[in-house]
Amino acid sequence: MIGRIAGVILHRAMDHVLIDVRGVGYVVHVSQRTAAALPPVGEAAALYTDLLVREDLLQLFGFPTLLEKEWHRLLMTVQGVGAKASMAILGTLGAEGLARAIALGDSASIKAAPGVGPKLAQRVVMELRDKAPTVMALGGTLTVDLAPSDDVVEVAAPRKAQPAPRPEAAATAEALSALINLGYGQGEAAAAVAQAAGENAGAETPALIRAALKLLAPKG
Repeated sequence: MIGRIAGVILHRAMDHVLIDVRGVGYVVHVSQRTAAALPPVGEAAALYTDLLVREDLLQLFGFPTLLEKEWHRLLMTVQGVGAKASMAILGTLGAEGLARAIALGDSASIKAAPGVGPKLAQRVVMELRDKAPTVMALGGTLTVDLAPSDDVVEVAAPRKAQPAPRPEAAATAEALSALINLGYGQGEAAAAVAQAAGENAGAETPALIRAALKLLAPKG
């Protein structure tokens, strides 16, 4: 299993990238969101990968974080969601947006992905609602790290520092964990945190917890 690719970008397109790894070029399929965030040709890049194996086909799909890769793998468990649909959903919503849509039962946001119809969007929400909190809890702790020493490749080209884990993902994970520790169920906690994150963009963990608790407080 090829779980990670690190090397120099030789070619970029809207849905794939060609990465040179010690003289071997790997075609890695990516979402448009990921493609847009990659550095230009000639610079170093690293992607976590998932290998799709069929009788007549081998395809690598790339993700900027392990969190997004986990969402891809979870999406692929839904009947009718193949790699193309999964990449379209992630390209439209991103990992955090997908988590929010599933937690809130927002199938309309998922339906906005190219090629995803209303029935498939509803199936994604229904089948993954109970599983979403587990992946959400991974948060921003999983990210690409271009370290000098690497099992896949040592990139000779100059390297740029990679961004730290995104605060939104980390705050969401920490808030979700806190609510579950307070005794709330995973489903209701995930929905409250997702709604709070949507209404309080960029909020840090304490503010997100307070906002989610207000949403969970008995009305009346």
